[in-house]
Amino acid sequence: MAQNLRVEMSEAAPTVQEEVVRLSLQPEVRAACEWLRTQEPRFTAWQMEMARIAAPPFGEGPRGEWLRDRFLELELQDVRIDEAGNVLGRLPGMGGRHVAVSAHIDTVFPTGTPLNVRQVGTRLYGPGVSDNGAGITAMLALGAAIRACKTPHSLPILFIGNVGEEGEGDLRGMRHIFSNQKDAIVYSVVLDGAGSDTIVAEALGSRRFEVIVRGPGGHSWSDFGAPNPIVVLGRAIQAFAQTPVPSAPKTTFNVGVIRGGTSVNSIPESASMRVDIRSTSMAEMERLEAALRLALDRATDEEIRAAEKRLPGQRRAPGLNCEVVPIGSRPAGELDSNARILRIIRAVDTHLGNAAQIHRASTDANVPISLGHEAIAIGGGGTGGGAHTLQEWFDCGGRELGLKRILLTVVALAS
Repeated sequence: MAQNLRVEMSEAAPTVQEEVVRLSLQPEVRAACEWLRTQEPRFTAWQMEMARIAAPPFGEGPRGEWLRDRFLELELQDVRIDEAGNVLGRLPGMGGRHVAVSAHIDTVFPTGTPLNVRQVGTRLYGPGVSDNGAGITAMLALGAAIRACKTPHSLPILFIGNVGEEGEGDLRGMRHIFSNQKDAIVYSVVLDGAGSDTIVAEALGSRRFEVIVRGPGGHSWSDFGAPNPIVVLGRAIQAFAQTPVPSAPKTTFNVGVIRGGTSVNSIPESASMRVDIRSTSMAEMERLEAALRLALDRATDEEIRAAEKRLPGQRRAPGLNCEVVPIGSRPAGELDSNARILRIIRAVDTHLGNAAQIHRASTDANVPISLGHEAIAIGGGGTGGGAHTLQEWFDCGGRELGLKRILLTVVALAS
């Protein structure tokens, strides 16, 4: 009898697809979708105003204050800026566990970058206008639509404008959130950039290093034979480049920056390079880091021995050393294919007739995914291009689909 009852209950339980369809038919949800369709001028104004406020790495304060004021205008509760610089606001619900909706407020552009933000037709142009102007605008649009149409939700919704997503920010904003509130967040929806055709459910991990080699330096003629830090880097790069990497899990490495020396006839006193290692596998990243360190140790030893041969009989030590400084570490991970958040976003896409593919990327979702939380990163709708360049652009056409997608996903998660 008990087994039959379980079967009957299972058959009676609605599927996730049925839940999404039923949700979309609620009058308040339909009203919110219609509201989103009519508010594009407001969204465009938000996006341009925000993009004109500089938010360089570790300098997001003014943009954070702007976002805090928008949260207050939307009448979110408990609006504040935390110790890391993250901006938080909340729509109340039942219980203490939240659905988090976040968008990073920082950009890659350094202080002093000209912010020539302008509109031509449906297109917006300017540094950061898409990454992450589209995500921030989508987050504000979601909060405004839920407030305006009194869209019902059971769980409270936590809105987060977080710092430190780009470059050497090293996800510090999201790390701070989950080090303090990880037990309060049950689902995390990260809004990053434009588009509606991707679902980031695989967290691409990375490790970044600054390698510094130091030596005595000298004149290229009178001090010939002294160990050369640039030669050490050259030897190490040659050896490290031979390190095999698997195709699955995909793993990559790159030497992106080399610096050193003062003139063509000077033996440099120091030289440095920056190395990027990426994989969805923590073990593969650790293996590549070990290979990098081994290549550097061997290259240093080889140059010391070569210098001793070039300088026979001299008493002075070659004076060569190498330092490896970590400058970034993003955790890797993968969302369970049966996770509720993934089933809901797929059901929403089916309902909207939207084609989206699972992607692997490095986003703020790395942090919760690596901790075993359910999290995805999706775009804020519309289309964009030229990210991280002064020619960055965002096209508002098609934003409505992306916003409806976000609305249905978040409300379904909170129901």
